[in-house]
Amino acid sequence: MHIVLTRPIEDSLILMRNLKIINHVVTHLPLINIKGILNKNINFDNCKGIIFTSANAIKFLNTKNIPKNIHCYCVGEATEKKAKESGFYNAISAGGNVDTLIELIVRTFDKKLGKLLYISSEFVSKELDLELIKKGYSINRVINYTSEPVNQVEQNTLDYIKKNKPDVICVYSEKSAINLKDLIGKYSLVDVMTQTNLMCLSKKISSVLEFIKWKKIIFFNPGEEEFFLNKVN
Repeated sequence: MHIVLTRPIEDSLILMRNLKIINHVVTHLPLINIKGILNKNINFDNCKGIIFTSANAIKFLNTKNIPKNIHCYCVGEATEKKAKESGFYNAISAGGNVDTLIELIVRTFDKKLGKLLYISSEFVSKELDLELIKKGYSINRVINYTSEPVNQVEQNTLDYIKKNKPDVICVYSEKSAINLKDLIGKYSLVDVMTQTNLMCLSKKISSVLEFIKWKKIIFFNPGEEEFFLNKVN
């Protein structure tokens, strides 16, 4: 099966490896570039836990003054790996799903211990901090990176996709979907995509791309891509 992954390379490497091991062909077509936001006013006082929903949050964070024994909650395997490489030896992964991450925090972190710090992108698919506040947690959200659209597709990638029609394309955010729509128009890829299955996280994302008659639209959770590929005919 030919699968197109659209997240930035750092977020795609583990999945690319796993898919290739089981003999899938993977094309990397990034739809957004990640850019750090300088934030000098992060307050770690009374912070007893830290939450990362992307490895990029760690990449753009100055971890020098953060205790490395802090409870560190990571959305998926790649984020956990990045956290441990940065010295957080109490890092734990929720397997790639934000809802599961919330459940993990509720199950293992006593809200009486103190404040949680959520380091995130400017754009998120789910407001994890608000969900935890509803459950009685004290949490501060700090934005330390953002994303911008990729406006060009490398010619060799474009040629390969046109010659070898993808079976599946995975889209992870509404912003990525908007940019994919623009690139499909720019590079005349409508006929290619009508032979492709769209895998995305929500109806909100798929609605951006409903101008295309996809073979099938499949909703999945990050970290469960391999399982949901079984739904592709």
